[in-house]
Amino acid sequence: MRAILATMSTAPPLTARPSWGRPAAEPGAGWAVVDVETSGFRPGQARIVSVAALAVGDDGSVEHSVASLLNPGVDPGPTHVHGLTAEMLEGQPTFGDVVDQLIDVLRGRTLVAHNVGFDYGFLTAEAELVGAELPIDSVMCTVELARRLELGTENLRLETLAAHWGVSQMRPHDALDDAQVLAQILKPTLARARDRKVWLPLREVGRKRWPNGQVTHDELRPLKVLASRLPCPYANPGAYVPGRPLVQGMRVALSAEMTRTHEEVIERILDAGLAYTDAVDQQTSLVICNETAPDQGKGYQARELGVPLVADGEFMTLIGHVVGGADVEEFVDSPPDGDQFTLF
Repeated sequence: MRAILATMSTAPPLTARPSWGRPAAEPGAGWAVVDVETSGFRPGQARIVSVAALAVGDDGSVEHSVASLLNPGVDPGPTHVHGLTAEMLEGQPTFGDVVDQLIDVLRGRTLVAHNVGFDYGFLTAEAELVGAELPIDSVMCTVELARRLELGTENLRLETLAAHWGVSQMRPHDALDDAQVLAQILKPTLARARDRKVWLPLREVGRKRWPNGQVTHDELRPLKVLASRLPCPYANPGAYVPGRPLVQGMRVALSAEMTRTHEEVIERILDAGLAYTDAVDQQTSLVICNETAPDQGKGYQARELGVPLVADGEFMTLIGHVVGGADVEEFVDSPPDGDQFTLF
């Protein structure tokens, strides 16, 4: 009984809240620019047929790299896309043969890719197949970063961004050439982000080591999904009052009528100690919406409930001056001495 009571009365240790995003002006530890070509689109089922990873310093210089065709042991898939046939891949190294070189490039750096969820998913799936642990602690997607910079390009495909920055692309869908192109456009992209005081879309990722020694890597889930389930350490102070500052703990929802990307705004919401919600109700403090009289969606719901609407530009100004909120009190049920627990 004493052991049971001790277990019930001891609160689990608090873990540090993950962080997302980083001001572009803050220094980093460098980048690992990666591209993979695959036999299909589903990690764990399709396999990598070509990989390239470049260790890039904050100044844009390539410090070392690894690039190789890979024998996937399966049909190479869309040859019309990556140009690789089964005959070309026969006798090439496997992923397990190059994983140690890949680890050397990744260690201590942020993994960068154009649509990073795709490349990260395939790399980690391949690593788990060969029992390897990739030292990836953070990732950054250059598609999301380009969205934040409002470059005015027709689309955000790699070849379009390369043309925008004056970078020559010799062999599209070749892993090494795509990685080299991405490394070249990364430098001016980061410079533009610093000039515009844009936050970089960094995402923390981690790994789990199981009792049998197996390592599994975190799944890269959408930030909106993670943020909507994340408890806020501050009590909700209620509705936002125009003309007054934001207060930690306020619940913020996002409408479709915004100029900035949802991911960028959610990063700032979490960093400031606000709470993100994907629902609009009486407990919502404000809804970010660039329309003053929306006729549908979350903006419309907010107007019906009397929840204030704030444009995203105004919100980004307000979030730089958030005032402290009240901590959420931890619930502890401690019965008086002599009382007994009923165990079910």
